Amino acid sequence: MTPPINFTPITAAVNHLLAQEPWAQRILAAHADKVACFDGGAVKLSWQVSADGLLQAPPPEVPVNVTIRVNLADLPLIAQNRERAFSYVKIEGDADFANAISQVSQGLRWDAEHDLSKLVGDIAAVRLVAGGKALAAGALATHKKLAENVAEYFLEEQPMLVRPQAVSDFTNDVTRLRDDLERLAKRINKLKNS
Repeated sequence: MTPPINFTPITAAVNHLLAQEPWAQRILAAHADKVACFDGGAVKLSWQVSADGLLQAPPPEVPVNVTIRVNLADLPLIAQNRERAFSYVKIEGDADFANAISQVSQGLRWDAEHDLSKLVGDIAAVRLVAGGKALAAGALATHKKLAENVAEYFLEEQPMLVRPQAVSDFTNDVTRLRDDLERLAKRINKLKNS
């Protein structure tokens, strides 16, 4: 079993987010001195909550109060839907502390404009964030259009795929043809026998 380690840059980043959200610090401060371990199998992070609601490396002899186990392959799903993040994890230990962590993780947001304004000023920060959002939206729109074009190519121009409606129409046509052939065969037999 690998011992939990503390990644200082990650701790600094999380503490930066917590410092921007006093409500989150208050929630965590109610659990001061408790230790949480995030176990991703190959990677384990352990943090102790300080009296001010920020995170710090726990002393080695302090027991873990809650362990949150997550499959690293589920991280994209968790990032995509933070409200359902805890449905992808297994929690062991202090349920009240785990609930506080869940509440903080769902509401914690990075205020990029605030951070950028310290570097480039308020107006430039607003424009950079708006440009970043527009770039992300453009990338999503391009991805969607590309997927639609590839699907259309394989459906229409180089038919390797078939639309469900076309399959349904073909099935109905085959059924109708079969019924017509059976009626025709009965008529032919009737004419032969007359």
